Amino acid sequence: MDVKPKCVLVSACLLGEKCKYNGGHNYNQALVDYVAGKEVVAICPEVLAGLPTPREPVELVDGHVLDKRGNCYDDLFEKGIERCVHELAKKSIDLAVLQSRSPSCGVNQIYDGNFSGKKVAGSGLFAQKLKALGYPVLDVEDIKQLEGK
Repeated sequence: MDVKPKCVLVSACLLGEKCKYNGGHNYNQALVDYVAGKEVVAICPEVLAGLPTPREPVELVDGHVLDKRGNCYDDLFEKGIERCVHELAKKSIDLAVLQSRSPSCGVNQIYDGNFSGKKVAGSGLFAQKLKALGYPVLDVEDIKQLEGK
């Protein structure tokens, strides 16, 4: 990225919002330092879908969002993603920095769909949507690439 982003979309859990499935967060100081002085849009597609915190963990299984018992969350996830896209249309997002491995926000890796803890190459549904819409998307684990930008 050659231009310094002015408006950054960030997974809300990375800023310390307790919106993870287990009721926790993924606060990331390097990201907080990076976005200082920039407009920040913090968003959690799963919360915007109306899912509670805490909630059952879900993984992507053959393109579907399922919990361990096989309950399908496709419609809720789609609703959350559409709400996010609607919110983003009001902003001029230059960059999205998303939480690793999430079934919504994972950029480079997600869990394998067996609830085994094993990771595989792939992207979460919200990350896929952002990429399809042409937004630059970065996994928070790659934040060091942005130093000085």
